[in-house]
Amino acid sequence: MASSSSRRHVVLLPYPAQGHITPMLHLSKVLHSNGFYITFVNTDYNHRRMLRSRGSDSLAGTESFRFESIPDGLLPSPTSEIPQDDDVDNVTQDIPELCLSTRENCGAPLRELIARVGSSPGVPPVSCVVADGFMTFALEIARELGLVDLVFSTLSTCGFMGYLHFFELVKRGYVPLKDESCLTNGYLETPIDWIPGMKGIRLKDIPTFIRTTDPDDTMLNFDGGEAQNALKASGVIINTFDDLEHEVVEEMRKMFPRLYTIGPLPKFVDRIADDCPSKSIGSNLWKEDTRCLEWLDGREDASVVYVNFGSITVMTARQLEEFAWGLANSKHPFLWVVRPDLVAAGGESTVVPEGFVEETGGRGVVVGWCPQERVLCHPCVGAFLTHSGWNSTLESICGGVPMMCWPFFAEQPTNCRYVCEEWGIGTEIDGDVRRDDVERMVREMMGGEKGREMRARAREWKERAEAAARPGGSSYEQMNALLHDLQTGNFQVGVDNKS
Repeated sequence: MASSSSRRHVVLLPYPAQGHITPMLHLSKVLHSNGFYITFVNTDYNHRRMLRSRGSDSLAGTESFRFESIPDGLLPSPTSEIPQDDDVDNVTQDIPELCLSTRENCGAPLRELIARVGSSPGVPPVSCVVADGFMTFALEIARELGLVDLVFSTLSTCGFMGYLHFFELVKRGYVPLKDESCLTNGYLETPIDWIPGMKGIRLKDIPTFIRTTDPDDTMLNFDGGEAQNALKASGVIINTFDDLEHEVVEEMRKMFPRLYTIGPLPKFVDRIADDCPSKSIGSNLWKEDTRCLEWLDGREDASVVYVNFGSITVMTARQLEEFAWGLANSKHPFLWVVRPDLVAAGGESTVVPEGFVEETGGRGVVVGWCPQERVLCHPCVGAFLTHSGWNSTLESICGGVPMMCWPFFAEQPTNCRYVCEEWGIGTEIDGDVRRDDVERMVREMMGGEKGREMRARAREWKERAEAAARPGGSSYEQMNALLHDLQTGNFQVGVDNKS
């Protein structure tokens, strides 16, 4: 082990939502297991949620892996005590408000934190800041302090490429939409044939924040601007593997010469030695119900439909009911994650419909949250009904599980398009979900010819993901390059790093 004076100290700053915290923590564990000192920075709000979901020891860290937090500008700073159930909302915060608030209010606290942790006794000075692709205010702070500034895009490469072309879509007149009718009159089917590496996509496949009639729309401008800011970074890290998104990755390398494709990150975490103290650190903001794993143990192989719409998706009470009865009528066993905030504000309830439990009997299990990576790798799971978030998509690929996709927002439609059209391991459910369609799709996926074909392709993609992360694989080599560059400081700090 290197001495504290020679170790590299990396500060990692995820966007404050579950889908960003999870892969950032995966990356942190890999770095830590390779000798780096880690400071992982949550917002105060999510720091409290982690304390409540995982207990006081969850954020104790180790001698060389520390958790810190900064205010997000939306709520008062918490106490250090473990919050009780009524002390803090257990929901994902409003995304547009959070984007603007972190950009405007987190810079000064982050600068102070870097100075403080870097001057603590026995702690090596900070050498690098890894900022989430939606927290790029941190890049300027890193450059001001003479530190390496890296972006970690927790998105798919195709989703990231979509954001990079938001302003070009505006310039060419595709966006903003002329009026609301463009959402339903077929306009979103317009082909977009000029984005590098993304042949065959339509306007509807671009991240959803372009679906606005307002040129000043918060998310259109925020996400487009954040993507452009990444062009100024010393390098960009993406949680993908070259074989999966090869055409987009090749084009992205022309834009970012220092592009590290190091996914799927769970495969690297799996190989960390069990005695490494950071390996067992969890990231879930909701308390996991692990009893579902025991229930899965009693099912037949590939017999269970796993349903989880992620940490941000919300739906109406009617949509929840349609999904519920579609699952019930399919007669297949299922494991369904129903978050406390799954139904949109104003919805009647997140409780499943009357009679649903009686109809499904012991065939279905409903939980508030679960250890998804373990669920998707369980041999009894035969299909995944998902919102098409990138973590869920990669974890499904790692498990060799085909997907039924109901994308909600952001780059989820982009991921869905690639899952269904490029990789052939999924099928899409219409946004106006109907129980008959859900029933039909579940039956086909679990017992039909198309389902068997998709399951076979999913197993092939699982093998390709494993190969990428093994010694000699593309992601393995890219991870080694990242570790080498971070250890040697092989960056030109504070200048354009694209030469």
